[in-house]
Amino acid sequence: MDKTEFGLQVDQRLHYFNRVRNSAPGKPGCVRPHSTDDNLRSTTFYPRMPPPREYRWTFVGSNGSSQPQPLDQLEATKRLSDELNISPTLAEILARRGVDTYDDARAFFRPTLDDLHDPYLMDGMQKAVDRIVRAVSNKEKILVYGDYDVDGTNGTALLWTFLKRIGSDVSYFIPDRIKDGYGLSNVGVSRAQELGVTLLISIDCGVTAVKQVDGARELGIDVIVCDHHEPGEQFADAYAVLDPLKPSCSYPFKYLCGCAVGFKLIQALSLNETVRPLLGDPDEDVLSSYLDFVALATTADIVQLTDENRVLVKLGLELLNSNPRPGIRALIETSGMKPGRISAGQIVFILAPRINAVGRLGDAMRAVELLTSDSSERALELAKVAEEENRNRRKIDEETFLEAQELVEKYLNLENEGAIILHQERWHPGVIGIVASRLVERYYRPTIMMTTVEGVAKGSARSVAGFDIYQALKRCEDKIVQFGGHKYAAGLAVEVDKIEEFKEAFSAVAKELLTDELRIPVIKIDAEIPLTELTPKFVRILSQFAPFGPGNMRPVFVVRNVEVYGSPRIVGEKHLKFKVKTNGHVFDAIGFNLSHLISRVAPGRRDVALAFSLEESDYSGESFPQLKIKDIK
Repeated sequence: MDKTEFGLQVDQRLHYFNRVRNSAPGKPGCVRPHSTDDNLRSTTFYPRMPPPREYRWTFVGSNGSSQPQPLDQLEATKRLSDELNISPTLAEILARRGVDTYDDARAFFRPTLDDLHDPYLMDGMQKAVDRIVRAVSNKEKILVYGDYDVDGTNGTALLWTFLKRIGSDVSYFIPDRIKDGYGLSNVGVSRAQELGVTLLISIDCGVTAVKQVDGARELGIDVIVCDHHEPGEQFADAYAVLDPLKPSCSYPFKYLCGCAVGFKLIQALSLNETVRPLLGDPDEDVLSSYLDFVALATTADIVQLTDENRVLVKLGLELLNSNPRPGIRALIETSGMKPGRISAGQIVFILAPRINAVGRLGDAMRAVELLTSDSSERALELAKVAEEENRNRRKIDEETFLEAQELVEKYLNLENEGAIILHQERWHPGVIGIVASRLVERYYRPTIMMTTVEGVAKGSARSVAGFDIYQALKRCEDKIVQFGGHKYAAGLAVEVDKIEEFKEAFSAVAKELLTDELRIPVIKIDAEIPLTELTPKFVRILSQFAPFGPGNMRPVFVVRNVEVYGSPRIVGEKHLKFKVKTNGHVFDAIGFNLSHLISRVAPGRRDVALAFSLEESDYSGESFPQLKIKDIK
């Protein structure tokens, strides 16, 4: 796994050359606009070694809280343990995650498409289906308009392939990140008009595109919005808006990604009496063939992997591992993997960055072509392009991260600052979101990275646990041109001459809301457990909790008073590898990026406390439990 993806690697000593001369002294976190006739001078920058990060260990209670299990849940835990013949520890974790009956467990471990909600429960669905059926029947031109990230490109691929299958005259369009910006743009609407389109379906964008939707309607183009972002107080007056977060929508699950909203649309279409005969063999499981798109998008978008999302991702991973379509197979192979055991984590850290890189550094239409390609040869060509773009992206990412890191360490006092807010007009808009995530990983502060695009500072915001960055931006909206996003990630645009005003306003909000407790990262502990409980059966059942992600994280355990066995060592410069022993049983342990904690596992020490997750390590064809260390006390 490439640990540089998504900011998991923080190099402690790196050389950085050609640093900008004109950093603005006295203006923390801001860099004056770069002039093309400025001379660059070579310099070496050595980032400070951060102190060992201290974590708060919090035991997770009912519904993710830190409260003890109530009596009724204790009874449910015992009943579940008996009915499923599993460890009480695992039964307790399941119960805390809302799986407290045999039927719940069946849906959790063996989900089917029958476990999905009725798509017509989503507000606007009937109207959207009727309009699409009319467009197909009348041979109207349809345009699928997607965002340039993994969610948007997979959503576009899903809708385009389905609409093609039922005989639609359909094309697709993905905006250019730099030229067109995020979301449904005037450029896209003009493109639709040029093509003679009368129905535009946006995917993973559009709910806040009020003016663009109005403009499309004036041109005789109906718009159906498939989105999952916060709609705001005023949202697009489209022909139909499919967004579970819309105030008037009573859909029972609110955490779908954009592509999954598109899947609900094709699920509804497949039930329509006009569309059903167009799908071919009535016995064929048509919907399942689109779940690879949904699995990629849902996992990459870091949404809750509970309820419908768990069904979609678990079934989608099965398809992706057993029979991937040519484009996805090529992507898997060029990234150095093979179908068979690809996990949600490998999508997030390996596949998703390659799809994203195509749109970050160039034309994201290539990503849709890759995903929808029927030709293995063409798919391999496009996958190699994605691989090369990802290499280029990582180079730009690293350079930008080093420059941002230098600004933080020279000009910010993080003891006093509530947030990190940086602006440099030369930064590439395709990497600032990734770099913002890496800065959060390193400094654990809400972070906003901005660059200048056509005279406007456009940026990405990333947050820490417990700090709602969308609501924080909302409190500063009088200083912002536009913004949108979620609790922990958002995009925004600010007039360049208002950057300082925005910075002051946002910093004030951050200082108010970011309590001392929120400044310390938390490790949420699911259970304290003796290592002797980690039997092969325990490990096998625990592996079936996958796919892991928000709302269903890989369980974290605590063990106390274990003995360090043998001599711990540092591997790969930053990782800590050691063994622990308890009651005659010896277990391997690995702590990624924890080399600085080697003094806490001195040989022979018998009072070590470990926070860890459990993974299987393959050796000589056999699987052994390995402790993946989160923290050591």
